[in-house]
Amino acid sequence: MSNAVCIHGNMVSGQGLAYNGDIKLFSLKKPMTTRLSQAIETVEAALIGAQVYFGHGTDNAWDEAVFLVLGACGMSLQTQKDQLQMVLTNEQLLRVQDWLDQRIQQRLPLPYLLGETWFADIPFRVNEDVIIPRSPIAELIIKHFSPFIMQPPKTALDLCCGSGCIGIAMALHMDIPHVDMVDIAPASLLLSQQNIDDHDVGDRVQVFDSNIFSGLPPKYYDLIVSNPPYVDANDYDDMPVEFSHEPKLALVSGDDGLDLTAAILSQAADWLSEEGLLVIEVGNSEVALQHALPEIPFMWLEFSQGGNGVFCLTGLQCKQYQERFNAWYQSRS
Repeated sequence: MSNAVCIHGNMVSGQGLAYNGDIKLFSLKKPMTTRLSQAIETVEAALIGAQVYFGHGTDNAWDEAVFLVLGACGMSLQTQKDQLQMVLTNEQLLRVQDWLDQRIQQRLPLPYLLGETWFADIPFRVNEDVIIPRSPIAELIIKHFSPFIMQPPKTALDLCCGSGCIGIAMALHMDIPHVDMVDIAPASLLLSQQNIDDHDVGDRVQVFDSNIFSGLPPKYYDLIVSNPPYVDANDYDDMPVEFSHEPKLALVSGDDGLDLTAAILSQAADWLSEEGLLVIEVGNSEVALQHALPEIPFMWLEFSQGGNGVFCLTGLQCKQYQERFNAWYQSRS
């Protein structure tokens, strides 16, 4: 989520409200005055007490509480310190309580309550029809994929685009004149188009209903990026409850998590210029990929903000190893 929030933990003082385990902020039978700072502290305590999972935009209870309370109260992320003492209305408190109940009792990820999340410092609409953007690829986009790309790309492709965050972020951060995005889920196509419209990039970003490359007009891309489904069957069964709210189709890709990755690798050389770059995220399925293709010189990327399981190959490498990729892909069917 955005780092633009102006309320930080060390700015809130006072006792706040006591968390007594039943996650009730107030009682209509016993009206009380609740300030913004107190509501945030109480929600933070409730989230800690309930041991919810953080990983859909925040990594700690304080940040999650700030986003939840400000969002439920209809307040801007730019809320300033002097507003911490404002008294919340009963309507605001009821909404905070409702969101907190859903977050704790249903384990609903916060971005689904907010209706948006942040990716590469850009806000995007989200809903339960798509996974919540959280890929470390955001760091690569902000850095313009340096040092792996020497010349600014003129064309880029976002495969399995979901909300459209990767493709739109590339267009905005890198000023790429032509970005295509593809997905097969109608809800993803609709949401991607809404995000395209929200960011006014319709003149250079287009979304296609396409099973990987099949629905695209023939062309070569300077940059192909994909955060496809890559969770393997065992990992999916062990994931926190929060992930069960995301569409399984967007998470799981075969027993080893590599069904979509194998399909992409088998065709990438036909769509990527020799000077271009292919970037794919496979998460924990990195181990399975290296075991399946030990002879391929995948370049595994490191991230200052955390994250793993992202590799890149040049267009020349995709062409050089296409026969091997095809054989691997065929062996899986």
